Amino acid sequence: MKALQLEKPESWRIIDIPEPPSPEAGQVLVRVHRVGVCGTDLGGYLGKFPFFSYPRIPGHELGVEVLEVGEGVTNVRPGDRCSVEPYLNCQQCYSCRRGFTNCCEHHKTLGVMCDGGLTERIVLPSRKLHLAGELTMEQAALVETLAIGCHAVDRSGCKSGENVLVIGAGPIGLSALEFVKISGARPIVADISESRLAFVRNTMGVPDTLHIRNDETDIANLETMTQGQRADVVIDATGNNRSMVRAFEFAAFAGRVVYVGITQQNLEFPHAPYFHRREITLMASRNALSRDFTRIIALIEAGRIDTNPWITHHANFADVPKEFPNWLDPNAGVMKAVIHID
Repeated sequence: MKALQLEKPESWRIIDIPEPPSPEAGQVLVRVHRVGVCGTDLGGYLGKFPFFSYPRIPGHELGVEVLEVGEGVTNVRPGDRCSVEPYLNCQQCYSCRRGFTNCCEHHKTLGVMCDGGLTERIVLPSRKLHLAGELTMEQAALVETLAIGCHAVDRSGCKSGENVLVIGAGPIGLSALEFVKISGARPIVADISESRLAFVRNTMGVPDTLHIRNDETDIANLETMTQGQRADVVIDATGNNRSMVRAFEFAAFAGRVVYVGITQQNLEFPHAPYFHRREITLMASRNALSRDFTRIIALIEAGRIDTNPWITHHANFADVPKEFPNWLDPNAGVMKAVIHID
């Protein structure tokens, strides 16, 4: 059976691996049809993503078909189309026992800390499969990206009438944007790339954008948009340490800042003028919860989330080593690339 492996940063190879065994109790054997590519995969390719180890078979945004179920599995059956929740939690630690399965103390994400879905078939826990209903395989693979934004917006507690600034118009920022819109809050999207902001305005239908220039005009422009109040919620999806520190400047008094991007750099920020004086609440957002997958599938089926703008690039399994480096070029206009296994 073929698989795509990152042997080391910037080095793909197609390898042969053993066929997976028949599923045990509580497990399911699935055929992988589509694999989405996200910032985690790009960072893993470049050797810049924390928690990533080598050699590794990536792939955690999966659209799959159930082939065989193990004893006691009742939530899915052969032939079902599913989206995969790729966060493997232990179910025993303090976090899991309290329902915080997204930050399990022994957490492993498929394709990051353990081998993932860039292969033909794989055995998974049945509890990590979510029936995709009427979704296509491409849409099923997109659910995990949307779940990251869903969880971040839930963490923020944003509500109708609030100004919510999303910094970073990549896939994770755009996934947060979808749920800011659903919440009834007013979204404002900031990025250093005018082409990405044009995508937000023209394709995502969000008129309020802020072109970050990293000078005094940034705050002035935001204050013009918000009648001097700045943002009730700031969601930073950049993973850039300088941007994450600047997020405090954009926050209103008694505002909330959510970090959904990840950096390996230390963060240093002035305590008195922003964090303390404004009594800002700072939150991290990691992964997502099972309920987010169920909710997103229903929202796509109901037409409340339009997935058409999302997937901009495709590649067949064998072409990935050649195509993948091109997806790193900002001029390529990649929002979401999808790999076809079949």
